[in-house]
Amino acid sequence: MRGALAGPRLLLRRLREVMAEPIAAQARLDKIVVQIAFNMVAEVCSVYVLHTDGRLELYATEGLNREAVHNTTMRKGEGLVGLIAASAEALALPDAQNHPAFSYKPETGEEIYLSFLGVPILRAGNTLGVLVVQNKARRQYSEEEVEALQTTAMLMAEMIAAGELQSMLPGPAVLRQPLSLRGAGVVDGVGLGHAVLHEPRVVVTKLVAENLDAEIARLEDAIAALRESIDRLVEQGDVAGPGEHREVLQTFRMFANDRGWLRRLREAVMTGLTAEAAVERVQSDTRAKLVRQTDPYLRDRLHDLDELANRLLHQLTGDSMVAPLDALPENAVIVARSMGPAALLDYDRSKLRGLVLEDGGASSHVAIVARALGIPLVGDVANVSSLVEPGDALILDGALGVVEVRPPPDVESSYAEKARFGARRQEQYRRLRDVPAVTADGVEIGLHMNAGLLLDLPHVAETGAGSIGLFRTELLFMVASKFPRIEKQTELYRSVLDAVGGRPVTFRTLDIGGDKILPYMARPDEPNPALGWRAIRIGLDRPGLLRSQLRALLRAGGGRVLRIMFPMIASAAEFDAARAMVAREVDHMVRHGYQTPYELKLGAMVEVPSLLWELDELTSRADFMSVGSNDLMQYLFAVDRDNKRVATRFDPLAPSMLRALGSIAEAGHRHGIPVTLCGEFGGKPLGALALVALGYRNLSMSASSLGPVKAMLLGLDAADASAYVGDLLASRDGAASLRPALTAYAERHSLPL
Repeated sequence: MRGALAGPRLLLRRLREVMAEPIAAQARLDKIVVQIAFNMVAEVCSVYVLHTDGRLELYATEGLNREAVHNTTMRKGEGLVGLIAASAEALALPDAQNHPAFSYKPETGEEIYLSFLGVPILRAGNTLGVLVVQNKARRQYSEEEVEALQTTAMLMAEMIAAGELQSMLPGPAVLRQPLSLRGAGVVDGVGLGHAVLHEPRVVVTKLVAENLDAEIARLEDAIAALRESIDRLVEQGDVAGPGEHREVLQTFRMFANDRGWLRRLREAVMTGLTAEAAVERVQSDTRAKLVRQTDPYLRDRLHDLDELANRLLHQLTGDSMVAPLDALPENAVIVARSMGPAALLDYDRSKLRGLVLEDGGASSHVAIVARALGIPLVGDVANVSSLVEPGDALILDGALGVVEVRPPPDVESSYAEKARFGARRQEQYRRLRDVPAVTADGVEIGLHMNAGLLLDLPHVAETGAGSIGLFRTELLFMVASKFPRIEKQTELYRSVLDAVGGRPVTFRTLDIGGDKILPYMARPDEPNPALGWRAIRIGLDRPGLLRSQLRALLRAGGGRVLRIMFPMIASAAEFDAARAMVAREVDHMVRHGYQTPYELKLGAMVEVPSLLWELDELTSRADFMSVGSNDLMQYLFAVDRDNKRVATRFDPLAPSMLRALGSIAEAGHRHGIPVTLCGEFGGKPLGALALVALGYRNLSMSASSLGPVKAMLLGLDAADASAYVGDLLASRDGAASLRPALTAYAERHSLPL
């Protein structure tokens, strides 16, 4: 080869000239293979393109029989070319015909060529085809030659990705093939639109370097800036201090200083690529290898390396790491690895049709906001931000947890009809708004709404909810840039009370800690945050924090009915301590001439199982109880609801869970205090059926759940359901869940689920 470094750079310049010529795609390919063969001192150069059905087709050749072009095909995994396509790794052989994978294609005339060098044509880790050179003589291809052909293959990938070959392909290129991805349905609904990456990838348009020394300098400067930014993340701000989050960042810093990664970047630039193209080339090769790994640890590292490469590309180009908010299309589906609630609220919600996340389950904060906005959401979709291109057509089904990427016409038509059906069903629910929630046998059920932001509140009137059964005050703190002062909190709570037109609002005091960390508060180092310092425990240990919130709530509720609820109460003594703090704040208001609430009701969240054995003590002290079914289930079954391996292991319709819920309802009835269930369990018609059967007469749920639950309740015979569920729980047949039996009951009684 003529000069280990000069050859690739000369070839790239020649290829750039060919790419700029105003000629047809086939003519361009024919010229390209001639240039590659000449530069590589090879008798043969061939390009194979991968189709969506897994076939590799010979698209251009210099040296093989021309008649074989578009006639020679092989399956992915068949022959040497198929082996490269399947493994996404280069293959260099001095005697190809003795390799066990060699497959002879007589129409090509390749029997006279012994040595073989093939590399995958990769883009974003996806194999688009294979580029091959061959020689008659036995030849040991050098590492420099392999590198040169890989660099050339990157240019070929851009040609395929740019759609230049589309007119020659019988179907979409493999990069543009339809994908059906599975995740977890988080917020119900169907969304159709076009992909917007929350952290957009840099589109590398300039591949060939003009000045190698300048590109090396740019790369070194960007790497130094990247390291500095990661060091700042590790050492400063709210992530400083020990903990799991710090270990993640330390791992990130380790990758940024990995000598092998940095060496490959520099070598890629030395072949004649720009710094940006070098980063994309190295990451594409790395991605292609890691996605084929079976070791889950290695596959998990792909996220870290993708993020690192993305940050380095943004450092090189100066592009923003976040999508420009003013460039949102009319039907946007946001795609992100993860997202906080404040980031989602920054987008124009009138243009949002859906949200797809790699991480983010039903109890995540962004899910709560998406539910309030009525935006369909699918979470836990592996690698979606790497598989989706900006502008791709997307369909997501928030009920089934399905994301269709670049859907074919029949799939798009099917979902469009499903969306129209959903709209008709919502119209039916709207017509039920003013219909009282009374069962078929005359039992009145209070249906209330969960909220946490001011934008939730118009839904109260729209849905006909009786009240705000749970207002999550921590969301107001999470979207703020700093801890709100008492005056600001008072203004916010007063706005909430004003917005609901006299309906009651049950304010839950700050439920922070665990997975709910305020962005401006240091995260405590805890091995098990879900069982750690959180909610009322923080409030009692840091009384200034809780007192400031209570003072703001009491001022906002001056002259009105005010309901305050304390989260994660584990004993009656904790409720006594919280109630005493309220009494002191009321005394303070009286002494200083503030108007006190006309009526003050204090309640407790029942979500810690220890309270099940102190229900009589609690009900003698509290004015009301609210059941947090999400946390109660998590603690009852010792299952971390954010752990994907075990989160779905148990069912809220399990007999043990239903017996626990029944005992809470019975305690409320005995002592004559209202009990409301405000977890997501009660927002599903089947869950609501079970709860009414257990004696619950108040349910609080998301706005979108009120219509379906009311429709079910109107046809339910509460007494009959109670007797049926009572018999099931008394039978003790060892069933893991009553879901099948309750579903069959609903079907027999034509109850809509």
